[in-house]
Amino acid sequence: MDVSGGSGQPRSDNAEPTQRTPDEQPVAQESPEPQEPSETPERPEAPESPEQPETPEPAPAPRTDAAPEPPEAEPPAAAPGAPGEGDGQDHVPGPAQSTGIATTGIAKGQPPQQRPKEPGGGLLMGRPFGVPVYVAPSWFVVAALITWVFGGQLDRVLPELGAARYLVSLFFAIAFYASVLVHELAHTVAAIRFDLPVRRIQLQFFGGVSEIEKEAETPGREFVLAFVGPLLSLVLSGLFYLAMQPVEPGTVAGVLLAGLMVSNLIVAAFNLLPGLPLDGGRMLRAVVWKITGRPMSGTVAAAWVGRALAVSVLIGLPLLNHWGAFGGGADDSSGMDAVTDALLAAILAAIIWTGAGNSLRMARLREHLPELRARTLTRRAVPVENDTPLSEALRRANAAGARALVVVDADGNPLSLVREAAIVGVPEHRRPWVAVSGLAQDLTDGMRVSAELAGEDLLDVLRATPATEYLVVEETGEIYGVLSAADVERAFVRAMARPS
Repeated sequence: MDVSGGSGQPRSDNAEPTQRTPDEQPVAQESPEPQEPSETPERPEAPESPEQPETPEPAPAPRTDAAPEPPEAEPPAAAPGAPGEGDGQDHVPGPAQSTGIATTGIAKGQPPQQRPKEPGGGLLMGRPFGVPVYVAPSWFVVAALITWVFGGQLDRVLPELGAARYLVSLFFAIAFYASVLVHELAHTVAAIRFDLPVRRIQLQFFGGVSEIEKEAETPGREFVLAFVGPLLSLVLSGLFYLAMQPVEPGTVAGVLLAGLMVSNLIVAAFNLLPGLPLDGGRMLRAVVWKITGRPMSGTVAAAWVGRALAVSVLIGLPLLNHWGAFGGGADDSSGMDAVTDALLAAILAAIIWTGAGNSLRMARLREHLPELRARTLTRRAVPVENDTPLSEALRRANAAGARALVVVDADGNPLSLVREAAIVGVPEHRRPWVAVSGLAQDLTDGMRVSAELAGEDLLDVLRATPATEYLVVEETGEIYGVLSAADVERAFVRAMARPS
């Protein structure tokens, strides 16, 4: 039963039935009560009660949607990264993730999915600027790999270290990822400066990810948000270079400082490559956005450049290493080295290609978000008092063409919402003896939604207070109707199915 309001007033029994066409919406919230089914099947007909033999059976309000509702369609996952489509290299959803050897990225807004209060994602290391920093399990694999590889190099440069070289190598791995964290914190500080919420920072296999949940409002801010990360890496490289000057080159300190200088320079250079999901791709997106006036055009251009970059890495990285571009030579490379180079290139190319694709998907999601409007998705509702039998409440809803019930006090003030899933669970023969108050969920401030909300603002409100139904009110406080999270999910799925 879903009753959706359309007038700013509670509906009465004699209200004329009206049809509503709820748009499909993105994210279905989970029912707060696990025992209740989360689906929203059609309400069974209200049984004829002994006291009301002539009561017609309530039927759900007819829908005018042209397309059938996919019963089990699920909203696309952000790669996490989620918003903003997983573009920045630091990112996707959440929504796009950052890639690259020690690369970082900006994870933009996630798809409208219910978000846990604590994002998780590994071992919590701290909360600089109030943003949780997690170390993913994959980081330990990379730290071990760096320790082993760098330890082998130290054996040639500083053979007197012996087994202690692996402790030095481990320190280098930790210091290197501390530099990556500084890169991510630069993105985070810029996002906070632009009033963009940052969900978390995660250090992982190929670098770091800053999951920023909203898009920058202007191309200028987008450019700055992307550029500050590589800029900080360049600054760190310069600082390590200056610190090297008074240090003997053949010492442990000299080797560590040189390694950190070179690694930060590589991080900066790689992230400046002009393809999503790298920071340079976000900068390219901002430039195209500024020229065309359309953020989607910028995303498309930067994503396809990112895919071309992925192919270039897959083919070019092993060839460059074979030709000695990174300090070796064809004579020095073994068959195992060639296999390792090819595997590394394939992983890196796959991460970049996937991130570019996620960026395109998330951009399309953002294009369709404005179609999600609380006013058009709201179900007509009828007000009932606490002690109203369920069968009588359903009769009133059917007469008014409504599909939701709002429990009100004697003055008409809303107290709670009758849960659709709870109604379905009551057998027809018991409905005349079950009061609606026993099937209702008390209203909280977070369950009151303005009828004017739309797009990301609407989804933010729904994510902040997970529920199955929400009371939609006018600016004056009058009841407009009830918004079902299931309707939001269906509308989202349908919007995403339509071409951009």
